[in-house]
Amino acid sequence: MPGPEEHPTGGALNAALANEIGRLVADFTGRGAQRSRAFVYQDVVVCILEDGATNAERNLVSAGRADLVRLQRDALQRAMGPQLIDVVERLTDRTVREFLSGTDESGAAAVELFLLDSAP
Repeated sequence: MPGPEEHPTGGALNAALANEIGRLVADFTGRGAQRSRAFVYQDVVVCILEDGATNAERNLVSAGRADLVRLQRDALQRAMGPQLIDVVERLTDRTVREFLSGTDESGAAAVELFLLDSAP
């Protein structure tokens, strides 16, 4: 009989979260962040994704239309929210009670924040 499924902890958990969230964002946007990192502190998970703007987004910013980049990124982050939540719940073995997401106007940096239910 197999033992209970093991979940990563500490630095391994942080790396797994950053990698999987980064991969999911890349799948949705067509370009992944060049730098991603995640941190878990008590009931908070934060993932920071940097330098992930696409060529189209950079061109829009150069043309003075950063507002469109932000609108698009916000829509994408909301569309992938359920999948991001699934990743965090699977890796932490905890339930996400709130998900917050944001990006800067140029699309160069984004943050995904998850509030977790109390530890089991």
